[in-house]
Amino acid sequence: MHPTKRTTNPAKAWITILTASLFFFYEFINLNMPNAINPQLMQAFNLDAAGLGWMISMYFWGTVTFLFPAGNLLDRYSTKKLIMIAMTICTTSTFVFSQAESVKVAGAARYCVGLGASFCLLSCIRLASRWFPPSRMALVTGVVVTMAMIGGFVAQSPMVLLSKWVGWRHAVLTNGVFGVMIIFAIFFIVQDRPAHTEQDATAEKAHLRQLGLLRCIKTVLLNRYNWFCGIYTALLNLPVFLLGGLWGLRYLVQVHHVTDVQASYATSVFFIGVIFGSLGFGWFSDHIGRRRLPMILGAIVSLVVILILMYVPNLSLTSLIILFFLIGFVTSSQVLSYPTIAELNPIALTGTAVSVASLTIMGSGMIFDPLFGWLLERSWDKTVFNNTPIYSVHDFNTAMWIMPIAFLVGLFIAMRIRETYCEAQV
Repeated sequence: MHPTKRTTNPAKAWITILTASLFFFYEFINLNMPNAINPQLMQAFNLDAAGLGWMISMYFWGTVTFLFPAGNLLDRYSTKKLIMIAMTICTTSTFVFSQAESVKVAGAARYCVGLGASFCLLSCIRLASRWFPPSRMALVTGVVVTMAMIGGFVAQSPMVLLSKWVGWRHAVLTNGVFGVMIIFAIFFIVQDRPAHTEQDATAEKAHLRQLGLLRCIKTVLLNRYNWFCGIYTALLNLPVFLLGGLWGLRYLVQVHHVTDVQASYATSVFFIGVIFGSLGFGWFSDHIGRRRLPMILGAIVSLVVILILMYVPNLSLTSLIILFFLIGFVTSSQVLSYPTIAELNPIALTGTAVSVASLTIMGSGMIFDPLFGWLLERSWDKTVFNNTPIYSVHDFNTAMWIMPIAFLVGLFIAMRIRETYCEAQV
């Protein structure tokens, strides 16, 4: 029996998930704030686009390093305790980053923030699988991702304004203080599972002991749908990393000639689009009882919208804001990978299975952030203003082609994913 098929207090379930997802919210501030302080970081550490891409990508190296162990640990030990440890690592490293004087120290701090972040989504999915039935998982996942995207929103216009007011170091320091507050909230509110499901916990542990660590790992690694879902999400998630996380603001300023603050409106609205899209796709998928069809539709429309952004000339600020909203909305079909994975794997292996998908997602950031910077540098004419490189429309469009190609590949991957009809298949 699935643990949540017994009576569970809905309010308590939602409070638990929303509080745990503050970790995800916090990590998306950390992940995306380089977009808001991009020029300041280039000046502070004397970096070009490729150098900045590599320094910021250390976050993804840290996450990828520990994602698979994180999934195994979450399947075996207290989710709450692991969240507390990971949040402490992230918060401490944020303080270090705010005071870093060298690229090496800043990169090491980003690596450690990413290492702690390897637990943020996995822990929420692990808790959701215990507090909610499979029929609600897409909606719950959408809410969890929404919390993360609110963090991404905070990392845009609010971070731009804060950094202009107090400087980028104090802005990052403020984020560290906020992390301490979240640690206390998680300590007092989050519970590993509903109180009436202790027998399920015992059964899960017995199942894990029976399978053994190596067999558990083999089971999830050999499930090709885990990889398909992970690759799909990694490809549809690229605008979050590339437009929301690092290059979106520079792209709008240098290609569409808007101010930093105006550009931050568009990148902020991008995350609002992801918020509405995550909830919308989650509800729609649960409502029609399908996972694969909405994923296919999301990939098709994402391809159309990104090409409009790249090649329709003389776009107004309003048009840019609408397009950024749409990109965020339609690429949110990626959230359906997580309930699909949960439905295609034994519940005892949820954490390990989702870690396979997360490994590909964060690995894409590790690869594509530096690749985007490298592509920008290839045809750059070395123009610099106020110690900040200036890139042309051609430079940016060359790098931006990463996303249309990714969406096209994502479409073919989605067609290969097994339909679960919103039911546990194992």
